[in-house]
Amino acid sequence: MDEKEIEQRAAEVITKIRPYINRDGGDIKFVKYEDGIVYVQMLGACVGCAAIDTTLTDGVEAILLEEVPGIIGVEQI
Repeated sequence: MDEKEIEQRAAEVITKIRPYINRDGGDIKFVKYEDGIVYVQMLGACVGCAAIDTTLTDGVEAILLEEVPGIIGVEQI
């Protein structure tokens, strides 16, 4: 996959994950893909939530690493 395809696929996966985050009053927004890292913005109830790190690493990052070759991590902006 080239950089553009990875970015597009990452955005699609984020869109697929959003309903699960929305159920708890939060939201996630794809910001960009750069050098193997997907940058996201957490919104709503996710802001200030004690479980945000778990959501990002055990949820969002795990799914992206599994579904999109070339991604090495997820960072919150």
